[in-house]
Amino acid sequence: MIIYNVTTNIDDSVHDEWIHWMQHTHIPEVLATGKFTKAHFVKVLVEEEMGGKTYSVQFHTDSHDTLQKYYKEDAPRLREDSYKLFGDKMLSFRTELEFICEHKAI
Repeated sequence: MIIYNVTTNIDDSVHDEWIHWMQHTHIPEVLATGKFTKAHFVKVLVEEEMGGKTYSVQFHTDSHDTLQKYYKEDAPRLREDSYKLFGDKMLSFRTELEFICEHKAI
């Protein structure tokens, strides 16, 4: 399994609008591509010197090939939508993670 992690710092001036858009528009649209099985949306609890608040979305997919198809077929349009709405009020970086294993408490 591959996890496509997008970490975003969002300016306080658009924070509430961005949270609503993420939960009700963007994450559902990414999942609707059919390339991901689930998403976790989490708040980063470390304060950033630049201000704003930081969040991470972890999209789970079956393979690196599927993620590459997302980059080619869907990502440009979905990224453009976010830049049109929030422009320089957000700063994102992306990380690809390979799932190794899961441990649970006994």
